[in-house]
Amino acid sequence: FFFGIYHLTTMTSIPLNAALAAETKANPPKPVEVIRTEYAPLKYVVSKVSLDFKLYTGKTLVESILTVTANNDLQNGESEGGEDGLVLDGEEATVKLLVLTVDGCEATLVEDKDYVLKPGKLIIKGDTLRQGASKNENVMIVRTTVEIVPEDNTQLSGLYKSGDMYCTQCEAEGFRRITYYPDRPDVMATFEQVRVEANAKDFPVLLSNGNLVKEGMCEGGTNGDKRKFTIWSDPFPKPSYLFALVAGDLGCLEDSFTTMSGRNVALRFYSEHNNVSKLSYAVESLKRAMKWDEDTFGLEYDLDLFNVVAVESFNMGAMENKSLNVFNTSCVLADPKTSSDANYFRVEGIVAHEYFHNWTGNRVTCRDWFQLTLKEGLTVFRDQQFSGQINNCAAVQRISNVLTVRGMQFKEDAGPMSHPVRPDNYIAMDNFYTATVYRKGAEVIRMYDTILGTDGFRKGMDLYFKRHDGSAVTCDDFLAAMADANDTDLSQFARWYYTSGTPTVTYVTSFDEEKGLFVVGLSQSSRSDEPLFIPVALGLLDKESGEEVLSTTILELKEMNQTFTFPVKKDVVPSILRNFSAPVKMVPASGVVNESDMAFLASNDTDGFNRWDSAQQLYAAAILKVMDGKEYAGTLDLVLSTFGATLNDPSISDDAIRAYALILPGESTLAEAVSVVDPPAIRNARKFVKKAIAKKFKTELTAAYEKLTACVQADTVFKVDGESTGRRRLRNVYLGYLCALDETAEEQIEAAKIATAQFESATGMTDKLAAFNCLVSMSGKGESAREAAIQKFYDDANGDPLVIDKWFACLASADLPDLLDRVVKLTTHPDFTLKVPNRCRAVILSFTSSAAFHDDNGKGYEFLGDMLVKIDKVNSRVSARTTASSFLSWKRYNEKRASMMKAQLERLKAMPKISNDLLEIVMKGLK
Repeated sequence: FFFGIYHLTTMTSIPLNAALAAETKANPPKPVEVIRTEYAPLKYVVSKVSLDFKLYTGKTLVESILTVTANNDLQNGESEGGEDGLVLDGEEATVKLLVLTVDGCEATLVEDKDYVLKPGKLIIKGDTLRQGASKNENVMIVRTTVEIVPEDNTQLSGLYKSGDMYCTQCEAEGFRRITYYPDRPDVMATFEQVRVEANAKDFPVLLSNGNLVKEGMCEGGTNGDKRKFTIWSDPFPKPSYLFALVAGDLGCLEDSFTTMSGRNVALRFYSEHNNVSKLSYAVESLKRAMKWDEDTFGLEYDLDLFNVVAVESFNMGAMENKSLNVFNTSCVLADPKTSSDANYFRVEGIVAHEYFHNWTGNRVTCRDWFQLTLKEGLTVFRDQQFSGQINNCAAVQRISNVLTVRGMQFKEDAGPMSHPVRPDNYIAMDNFYTATVYRKGAEVIRMYDTILGTDGFRKGMDLYFKRHDGSAVTCDDFLAAMADANDTDLSQFARWYYTSGTPTVTYVTSFDEEKGLFVVGLSQSSRSDEPLFIPVALGLLDKESGEEVLSTTILELKEMNQTFTFPVKKDVVPSILRNFSAPVKMVPASGVVNESDMAFLASNDTDGFNRWDSAQQLYAAAILKVMDGKEYAGTLDLVLSTFGATLNDPSISDDAIRAYALILPGESTLAEAVSVVDPPAIRNARKFVKKAIAKKFKTELTAAYEKLTACVQADTVFKVDGESTGRRRLRNVYLGYLCALDETAEEQIEAAKIATAQFESATGMTDKLAAFNCLVSMSGKGESAREAAIQKFYDDANGDPLVIDKWFACLASADLPDLLDRVVKLTTHPDFTLKVPNRCRAVILSFTSSAAFHDDNGKGYEFLGDMLVKIDKVNSRVSARTTASSFLSWKRYNEKRASMMKAQLERLKAMPKISNDLLEIVMKGLK
């Protein structure tokens, strides 16, 4: 593996792009909006790549050999920007261009004559390329050497240092921070050789994509700087965003998996040495995912090696780089002492998600970033199906998924960041890794499955892979495969891809006793000028007996208004939008929910999701009436009756289902049900209803809690199966209700006693964290227990970063009157840092989700504004995607709050050298 074989070129002491870097630093170019409809392919593309990384402290050299060919897919001579040349992306602020040559040309290329440098671009002119083209098939070889400094890369995009290891994150546009390259998903090249070299003592593990070809020690070097190398080769073409590199002193947990064709695949999970014991669950999750994908879709892993690396400083949850997945530690490390059941489920789901990307994202990728939902929405659907089926908890999984859609995605749909699942424009692509692209995108895929059936969906997937394996395609290509495989017309369904906002479906029902007919009328409204194709799942239950008289039937709502008629012998109660069959708001035409019907369905519905959802609607009705000062006694009586029936229903065998059915709607869900959001009022009304339930059923709740406590304590072996996790979930729901009784000194003492007992006796993080969450919000006679628990939780963490994150998050979201002062103090804690996204989010994002953030004095908004100014200088992805979004819905608040939130957006807009990521969010927020 040798670079510069045709030219012996001395590296320039002054980077070729130094003048451009100085100019763009002094005068940053204006942000450029990218438009979906203006997509154009490149005239020249890269077909093969060889890379050589030499890692030194404070400097990394990257040499590249690009095999360039004319784009055979180019039509009508059109290319991006009309450029007759090879267009390479590179950030001159981070990438110093030291060497640029084209084989067959003069050793020294001349700027403006042979190549042009523009902000973010290096364009090698067509004449220069053609001059260097080989006589054999018009192939051109371009060579570059660049210098980068990963240690200074706090953006965590490209190659950077996380603790003592080097790692990469290249999606969406991080590869241009490593070297000059056509950094776009439609350029799929074979990375034939990637050589990685580093100090052998500090970085004994050197990883990249594909299969390991060779490793060894470099010649020369002193005792203090003996260097080693590895060479990797990935036979599958991929875009640059899937490139990965890791170098570090890492421990490894190794296992294997035998594919359905009999091939043995080595599975290697890497982490810091002290965390290797926490990798076992992730390894088992991967093996389950590999088997499930074979059984469900016939998809087999295609290489002999699958590597996973845990990284503490990581902007995302994980990244599906071909054969070298990089994971945020919070999404791959798990053990009973440090991880809750929710953490375990998250690890399983994300490990599966990233593995499933091997086919839905890697083997078939997206043509441009506007098609992001093509890989993300599809893969989220696949991981949701996996989690529900592998754990035999489809209803619980569905409830969890819909809570996210309603709490996050519906909010996004209602705000200034509203966009279709396939966006039309962007300034910073990183801002569009959104709930809409991922979660609503998954719901769009689920509707295919609902409309076509499981077998029809599988036929569509098979055709999709047959047509497009190894290609970069569009959402339209996926829809065409689904339609063609099933010989059906899905042209109307395509409107989901370009319609933003949450559609509303209104319903009206009637029963004609004389004719024995039950009539359902449905009407739809959305931002689409033409009607959407909305699958509405419906079931009917006998109004007297509760028996199901019509099993789940899919009503295809394709017109603005449609009527559906069903022959029945007696009056029935409709169960509408079963299993949340479409991402819509379903509301009665009268505007008022039939509370009696909701209570009936909450006790009788055979659809697990709708049984839960009916109770949620009833609970929400009571909470909102309390908040609005309306008469609530009758609704509260129904709530108490429904809660009591669920609490004592012997037919519910799944503790997780019972737990979900007893939990009140969250504050974010309730906020979506009102026109003017008042977070403190929502929290107070919710607390009022929760206390009313706790008072009414204190005896039953206490008995149930003690019974489950005995069961939990009898479990000597920790398990993450459905029965064990359901039991813990239900017990902690009971604990939450019992601790809600805190108005008198006696109640405060009793609540502190029961929470402390669980906190101190907990053998796993799930029960410990649930008790801690209760304790951190205690005051009065519970204050001493609160402070003792805060200190003990921190001490018990013993410096474990993921446990410390939990400690910060709980404290930053406590229900206390002086929360802001406490959060400000947390930001001065020695363990707090803005450089680690997990830690930053644990404090800042947790606080912004609290009612205290919206205190009338506006100090919470000022605090976030202050933090955003600091965060943006360190990591603009974090400032934009996870924190600034807290201001975006300012128009939904009262005039006072809205004006204060808007003022912070104006302040950020005026900030000198604001990042493009944050600027785009701010500008959309101010529209």
